[in-house]
Amino acid sequence: MSKKEYNPNFILFALSIAFAAIYFIPWETPLIGKAILEGFMMLGDYAREHVLLCLIPALFIAGAMGVFLNQQSVIKYLGPKAPKLVAYGVASVSGAILAVCSCTVLPLFKGIYKKGAGLGPAIGFLYSGPAINIIAITLSFKVFGWELGLARTVGAIVFSVIIGLLMQLFFRKEDEARITDEGMFTAFPDNSERTLWKTAIYIGSMIGFLIFINWANSGGSSTIWDVIYQAKYILSGTFIFVLFVSIFLWFKKDEVFEWFIATRTFAIQIIPLLFAGVLVSGFLLGRPGHEGIIPSRMIANLVGGNSFFANVIASLSGALMYFATLTEIPILQGLLGAGMGKGPALALLLAGPSLSLPSMLVIGSEIGPKKTLVYVSLVVVMSSIAGFIFGFFV
Repeated sequence: MSKKEYNPNFILFALSIAFAAIYFIPWETPLIGKAILEGFMMLGDYAREHVLLCLIPALFIAGAMGVFLNQQSVIKYLGPKAPKLVAYGVASVSGAILAVCSCTVLPLFKGIYKKGAGLGPAIGFLYSGPAINIIAITLSFKVFGWELGLARTVGAIVFSVIIGLLMQLFFRKEDEARITDEGMFTAFPDNSERTLWKTAIYIGSMIGFLIFINWANSGGSSTIWDVIYQAKYILSGTFIFVLFVSIFLWFKKDEVFEWFIATRTFAIQIIPLLFAGVLVSGFLLGRPGHEGIIPSRMIANLVGGNSFFANVIASLSGALMYFATLTEIPILQGLLGAGMGKGPALALLLAGPSLSLPSMLVIGSEIGPKKTLVYVSLVVVMSSIAGFIFGFFV
């Protein structure tokens, strides 16, 4: 049985769970009806705000990396046997530069992982992209004060490295076997005379578009940041122009076609799982400021004070919720106003942006349920401990 095939017993179990839910859930009650509506409204918000300008560009970047990125270079700098300082430095810095949400980073994670990046550096990149968001960290300092802002900054950077190292340690043999297995990675035969710098401009133009088209307003906390925000469409248009020029000058038709095929493959693998996850997340927890099946007041009551239990609940809630870029700021403001402790606030900031139910589904489809469970557990446990220690001293 290939890795892409599913165990029939697992499928039967999943169908049984689905049948039990359909049979026993009281669909006629107003609470269920409102939660279902919240799920679809959240899916609609996600489609309008994040698919066209976030997810689709990320899919094209992932497709380009999968087809044109030099595989041996990826293995050299991000592989399981690469120097740790180089591998995790590249993973954390590149993730921070992109500053994307937990769902937009997924195609890029799949792209570098399929190309030969080690599990540890790939996971470090996966965590750092949403967690080490420069504007979100800046706003954290402004809105929540220097203590929580500094704790979030240090915690996110340290977590991206430690979690990656632990994942690599736990699954080192499997990951090295994945890289060395004959036929596991087959580089795209580059028969063109295109040099490395041309490929870098091509991929870099798409990354530049993704960064600037999604550049957010700082709300007055940074003058330089807001100047860039006012010029975001000019900068984005410039990068698109460079992209089309590079394609026209340096790429053959069959290479462009291969790029589109790879992008389509990523889209088919990722989008259905993302949409299903967003729908379920909206059903359970609702959109920001709205109620799902789980009342927000219940969560607010559970995360009051600074007990370890409150920190665990905050981490778990953050891990399941979908946070679009910067939305964790107003959500956390509301929870703090409702009595949330500073420790649980940090726990939510460390777990929430980097994880979500939709992202878990996609991660699981790529690295398997066992590795996904370990990754999620590491994020939740470490966030809970960090929040508890922070709350104890602050």
